[in-house]
Amino acid sequence: MGVRLGLRVAGPAALAALAALALAGCGLPSAGPHETPSSAKVTDDHSWNPQPIGGDYDPADYAAEVREHAAEADVNPVLLMAILYNESYKPHDPEAERAWQLLDPDASFGIANMHKAAFDDTKRGRDFEGRQWEELPDDRELAVQAAAWYLHDLAGQLPEDAAGEYSGDQLLAAGYNAGPGSMAAYAGGAEPSASVAAYMAKIEANWEKSEKAIEG
Repeated sequence: MGVRLGLRVAGPAALAALAALALAGCGLPSAGPHETPSSAKVTDDHSWNPQPIGGDYDPADYAAEVREHAAEADVNPVLLMAILYNESYKPHDPEAERAWQLLDPDASFGIANMHKAAFDDTKRGRDFEGRQWEELPDDRELAVQAAAWYLHDLAGQLPEDAAGEYSGDQLLAAGYNAGPGSMAAYAGGAEPSASVAAYMAKIEANWEKSEKAIEG
């Protein structure tokens, strides 16, 4: 019934996006625990290497919003931009996102791929506290703002005496993908899972173009 409902309410753009996902043979990977806003987490026996599927969305178009909200949240704007590039693998059309959410209720919303629980936790006490997770597909600046403050909250949970080999930004990227508990483990010297390691490698691959986007 859920599939039929999704097809009935989805318009042509959403159906085309979902068809592209199916033809790509990957769909959207299952979301991880609700503490993490990234829907790109996959099982450890698969590499994390999603490919962009259709659409004309470019994270660089939101460089001004990234700079503004990264400054407000005191996080590295290049890291925030690199995360947007990492999360740009799926169609970020509002109609397509909502159609997919009907098929997968645990799906994430917005260009930063944030789950509802993560958004609701992050917005508390912030100036977007009155906003709703369901608004993320339609308001890309809100998605950037929430991701920036989620990174801010992760940074507050980084141990001061990290024993691992990773930089603070690398650990924050891992936390964005896998949650604060995993981030703390990696800071203590634990090896990231294959999927998280692949996500971190993708951040590194996106770093140079993220710097150029931020520089404008």
